[in-house]
Amino acid sequence: MGRIAVEIVPRDEAGLKRDLSVLKKFSQVDCINIPDILRYDVKPWEAAKITQPTLPTIPHVRAMDIDLSKPLPMRETFLQAGIKEVLIIAGDPPQDMRHKVFPTESIDVIRKFREELPEVKVYAGVDQYRDGIRDELYRVERKAQAGAVGFFTQPFFDMRFLEMYADLLSDFEIYWGVSPVLTAGSRSYWERKDKAFFPKDFQPTMEWNVDFSLKVVDFISKTDGGLYFMPITIDIADFLPQVFK
Repeated sequence: MGRIAVEIVPRDEAGLKRDLSVLKKFSQVDCINIPDILRYDVKPWEAAKITQPTLPTIPHVRAMDIDLSKPLPMRETFLQAGIKEVLIIAGDPPQDMRHKVFPTESIDVIRKFREELPEVKVYAGVDQYRDGIRDELYRVERKAQAGAVGFFTQPFFDMRFLEMYADLLSDFEIYWGVSPVLTAGSRSYWERKDKAFFPKDFQPTMEWNVDFSLKVVDFISKTDGGLYFMPITIDIADFLPQVFK
């Protein structure tokens, strides 16, 4: 079975330690992903200093935050904390214009990490809803050529769609995204913001989401893929015990 990654949000040190204590109870969890959320002061690589000693941690780096004319600002933290993996994403434009961004693309930052931190394993994102499949596969190829060794997808809600993408991306190390959706508002968010789609049998219930998660766990047990849990709107202490009984 491929690795199972769980995303935890770096709100503060106490929250990180609480989530870490929960994850330690599940031997199935192999690594942690930490997103970069602008409204929180803790950067993912700073949070990784807390989590890395317990579980391998993959901090997110937003490409638009990186000034290509300067050295990577997180380089020393990666080296000091022993962080061996990173996920490069494009990033959403900030609502607060005081947060400076650059016209930097993911491919640029993938190359920069390969040059400045060659010992760090670089992952990139797959957005299966963004454009047509052909266009997204082209992006995947370009990111791989730049140095990405694997990819993390947006959440899937339909096994048929996931299996189709698994066939198309069979040459790559893929972590299939899963995110519980428990309200009509949450479903609307994914449909509106990310253009995600849901199968006809979808129900915004814990039972449906646990069942779907178990199907993906079974899928990766038979393939070389990994699983990326994004429990964005639910406490991992409520969700994980129902998946890993």
